[in-house]
Amino acid sequence: MQLTIDLTGREVLVTGADHAARQAVRRYEAAGAIVFRLSTPRGAGMDGPLPERPFLVAAVDDGQPGWEALLGRCQATGIPVAAEPASGPEGHVTLVGGGPGTAELLTVAAVAALRDADVVFYDRLAPYQDLPDLTSAELVDVGKKPGHHKVSQADIEKLMVDSALAGNNVVRLKGGDPYVFGRGGEEVAACVAAGVPVRVISGVTSAISVPAAAGIPVTHRGVSHIFTVVSGHAPLTENELTHLSGLGGTIVVLMGIGTLHHLAAGLRRAGMRADMPMAVVERGYRPGQRTTIAELGTITSAAAGCSNPAVLVIGDVVRVAEANRSCAEATAEFDRLAASLMEA
Repeated sequence: MQLTIDLTGREVLVTGADHAARQAVRRYEAAGAIVFRLSTPRGAGMDGPLPERPFLVAAVDDGQPGWEALLGRCQATGIPVAAEPASGPEGHVTLVGGGPGTAELLTVAAVAALRDADVVFYDRLAPYQDLPDLTSAELVDVGKKPGHHKVSQADIEKLMVDSALAGNNVVRLKGGDPYVFGRGGEEVAACVAAGVPVRVISGVTSAISVPAAAGIPVTHRGVSHIFTVVSGHAPLTENELTHLSGLGGTIVVLMGIGTLHHLAAGLRRAGMRADMPMAVVERGYRPGQRTTIAELGTITSAAAGCSNPAVLVIGDVVRVAEANRSCAEATAEFDRLAASLMEA
C-alpha cells in the first residue's frame, strides 16, 4: 500500500546507519521534510538535538540490533513509523529498461532501482517526464535524436562509470529493453572494463508493446507463429531483404521511418506481395499516438507525413487488428444505440 502525505515543513526522524539511510534522507528532504538523523540505537550520529515529537519516524532496515525498543516507544506514543529499505551498495551501475515511454509499463524492479539511485542518466524514449515522481536522484539528460547526439555513446559510458567510481548508485534509464537495439551490451562492457559492478533490469520492448498499443498482435493463431525484429536505423542488404521476405510471419521494424522507402522497395524486389498489410505506429503510449495502415505497395505514400519514434509492422496480423477494431467499433455503436433507446 502506498500513501501520499504532504511532508512540507514536517519533522521527520530517519533512523539507521549513514550508508543505509542516505537515500531515505534524500527522499524525505526532497519531499520538503525537516530531516533529523539517528545513526545507531544508542544515539550516535545525531545532527543536533532530536525533535521532541517528530511527525514521522522513518526506520531504515540497516541490520543493526537494538532499534526495536526505540520504535516500540514511538508506536506506543502514537508516532507513526514508516519502514524504509536500506540503500543499495555504493558505486554500481544499473541499466534499466524503461519500456515504450509510459511509467505504467515500468517493472517493479525498475521503480525500485530509480528510487534508490543517486544519479539517473536517461534517454529521450524513456519515461523521463515521470522521473521527478519516481526518484530524488540527480537527473542527467543524455538522450540522442536522429542526426543529433549531444552526448556521444563513449561519453555516456564515461559519465556513468566515473559517477559510479565516485561512489554513486547510477541508473542508466533507456527506452524499451537495454538489450534490444539499446547498446546495453556496450555499456555493460564499459562497466566491466572499469571494474564497476553492473546489472541489467529488462524492460518491456517497444517491438511488442507499441504494436499492442495499436491493437496489433505480433503473433496470432492461424495467422503468424513467428515474428522478426529489425532495426530501421540503416538500410538492409539485399541478402537480408531476401531472407526476411522468405521467412514469413510478422516483421517489426524499430525506428524505421528513415529507411521505409528502401525497406518497402527491397521487400517487393525480394518477392513479398504488394498487398501485404503494413502499419506505422507513431509515438506509442505517448500523446499524439497515431496508426497509419496501408499495404506494402502503397505504404511509402501513405506514411509520407509520419516521423520517428515509430514502429513498423508488416504482416497479416495487421488485418487482425483492423477486424478487431471494426468489431469493437460496432459494439460501441450498438451500446450507444441501446442507451439512447433506453433513455427514450
